[in-house]
Amino acid sequence: MKGEPDFLQNLRDEMGGGRQWLDRAVVMVYAVLAGLAVVAFTLLADGAFALYSGLRSNWWWAPLVWTPALTALVVWSVRRWAPGAAGSGVPQVMTALDPATPLRERSRFVSLRLSMAKILAVSGGVLAGLSIGRQGPSVQVAAGVMLHARRWLSPNSGISHRELLVAGGAAGIAAAFNTPLGGIVFAIEELSRRLQDRSSGLMLAAIVVAGLVAVSAFGNLSYFGRVRAEALSWSLLMPGMLVAVGCGLLGGLMSRLLLASFVGLPDRFCAYKRKRPVAFAAICGFAVAVIAVVSDGTAVGGGHEHTRTMLEQVGQADASHQPLLFTGLKFVASWLSSWAGVPGGLFGPSLSIGAGVGSDVAWLLGSPHSAALIALGMCGFLAAVTQTPITAMIIVMEMTDGHSMVLSLMACALLASLISRMISRPLYSTMSQLMMRSIREDAPPPKEGSAPIG
Repeated sequence: MKGEPDFLQNLRDEMGGGRQWLDRAVVMVYAVLAGLAVVAFTLLADGAFALYSGLRSNWWWAPLVWTPALTALVVWSVRRWAPGAAGSGVPQVMTALDPATPLRERSRFVSLRLSMAKILAVSGGVLAGLSIGRQGPSVQVAAGVMLHARRWLSPNSGISHRELLVAGGAAGIAAAFNTPLGGIVFAIEELSRRLQDRSSGLMLAAIVVAGLVAVSAFGNLSYFGRVRAEALSWSLLMPGMLVAVGCGLLGGLMSRLLLASFVGLPDRFCAYKRKRPVAFAAICGFAVAVIAVVSDGTAVGGGHEHTRTMLEQVGQADASHQPLLFTGLKFVASWLSSWAGVPGGLFGPSLSIGAGVGSDVAWLLGSPHSAALIALGMCGFLAAVTQTPITAMIIVMEMTDGHSMVLSLMACALLASLISRMISRPLYSTMSQLMMRSIREDAPPPKEGSAPIG
């Protein structure tokens, strides 16, 4: 029948051409390198927090000096040598993906040099004891590595800068969380609007390869622990609704605070930050250090250690978790850490805060479904902050043993995201739009007499 695929011809097209296979090999090699970069990032960040924890355990007062000093040093270094490494990393990749971003400007947001700077800066923030994560920054790190592959590809490879950025950003999520499916969904929901048919399979393969590198290094585990939910019943409905609403409200508030901090408001605090950014970072660092002392270190860092402890001690007396207090302190510490200007992500702290919300609801209502409510809280708060409900649901689902919670996670993510949208604009896309505005403002004015564009 006319128009049907010719199998033999298509097979010859796929198998023929050594340069085509060389291009594919280059992409796979860089996918492995992207995964290794995230693995190295993970090991460095974990080692940095271990050093901080040892310092704090030996001298309880040390964070009051150490945290503000190192916070100020990191902010000063980033502003001086790598301003493109500031922030979480996701808006930078989205800005580089925007078709309106000129090719010459992409290196301001994503490059191999910025990937190295990001690893060092975020690890420095973790060493300072701030409440930041490494999962969002892993998006920018892996995207910078993958984008470097473009210089080795042939002009006729059909693989564009955009596809490499999407694959790299998604690979960062896949490797950081050990959730390859979560990385693919993140690429579809947040980063990509459309991939070319002829190369989408290759890009998905690159995401999976990068994720497998992390699985090979750390095993098939989750840094936030495994959620083992017991058999669920209708008694979960009311507590689950309360968790979803609470996460939506708190997550929307967090997103709005972060946007206000990023844009800068006409108040004395933002005015002081604009005038003395390094001194302002030191003040924020001191406030986070006070929170670390009050919470005995549980409310700082990425939060995965405390979350894992909560999951392991479900149904037991857990002296390390202080109901309501932990959630509030972690919320404030995460906001202040971001406001300070230190590069850092929101995925890890958001999952930790959400776990705290779920644990608090279980404690308040005396619910026997503590593990399930913690999982719902993690999913709901992440969905509310990022307003990417499908990605949040998939990431938490891959941490959950069994499929009994799939529908509950979907409902919680959608409700929390809906409530958040009533409170705040989308966090990452709004930040990306503001970065695009800075590109237009920095662009040189048109020469006199030149014809206008459009």
